[in-house]
Amino acid sequence: MKKISIVIPLFNEQESLRELYTEIRQHVLKYDYEIIFIDDGSTDDSWKILIDLCDKDEKIKIVKFYNNYGKSEALSEGFSIADGDYVITMDADLQDNPQEIKSLINKIDQGWDLVSGWKKDRKDPINKTLPSKIFNFVTGFFTGLKLHDYNCGLKGYRKKVVKSLNLYGGLHRYIPAIAYKSGYKITEIEVNHRSRKYGTTKYGRKRFFHGFFDLITVLFLGKYTNQPLHFFGLLGIIGATIGSAIEVYVLYLKYILGEPFQLHFALLILGVLFIVIGIQFFSIGLIGDMIVRSNPKKKHRVDIIYQKDPKQ
Repeated sequence: MKKISIVIPLFNEQESLRELYTEIRQHVLKYDYEIIFIDDGSTDDSWKILIDLCDKDEKIKIVKFYNNYGKSEALSEGFSIADGDYVITMDADLQDNPQEIKSLINKIDQGWDLVSGWKKDRKDPINKTLPSKIFNFVTGFFTGLKLHDYNCGLKGYRKKVVKSLNLYGGLHRYIPAIAYKSGYKITEIEVNHRSRKYGTTKYGRKRFFHGFFDLITVLFLGKYTNQPLHFFGLLGIIGATIGSAIEVYVLYLKYILGEPFQLHFALLILGVLFIVIGIQFFSIGLIGDMIVRSNPKKKHRVDIIYQKDPKQ
């Protein structure tokens, strides 16, 4: 039997945690499973509740961040400690229905590497649904992967997918696109979405502004993450070539046509500028290649990792 890891990032969700745990248990008892809660620096009683749940169930793992780092970092930490063959992610606010876990697993068993949920009948106000539709259209257009709901928290993965992801910033919104660029097979299924029962959303309007820059990151990393010199080096060659051509033209005017440099001083400076910029781009590419190959250590952000001792 394949093992299932359920990864749940959360921030200040004290009202929903016990109910969420109870619901999940109802739908995973037939599997070999583990539930991983990632407390992203909650300031309410979420951590106390998680400790209580963990002390009663050895299948629960809980991780606490000492600060609020965001959903990408929380998912990344959860993925790093998950040891299931399949990994399911869901939000902790009870809007994702644990009943869909079986549907995600069945779809993966059909040969897919990543199954993304589609909240077709979404229970959110228009100020969230309309920007989300625009986001999904733009992301699909630029990445080539057409999905109705990129940012649905309910997703299913094969283990090999989550272990290959490097998430930070706001890249969790683009996980399907990142996986698609890596050659994995992606699909989506309709999932049940429920109205928020407790509290308010933790995501503000600024996420849509930041999402634009994250999209640029995804597009760049998808093609040049391991070879940044191929991108910056090309820009450097183009810049240096244009600059050199300008300088040759200025020399032609001076020594062939006999025109003084003073008449073309601005053109002379422009050529030098293009050459300098070209050299700078090329240097950035070389530095980028050195950074990629240096493989820096992951930033420490975990305060506590806690799990009940099965022998107790």
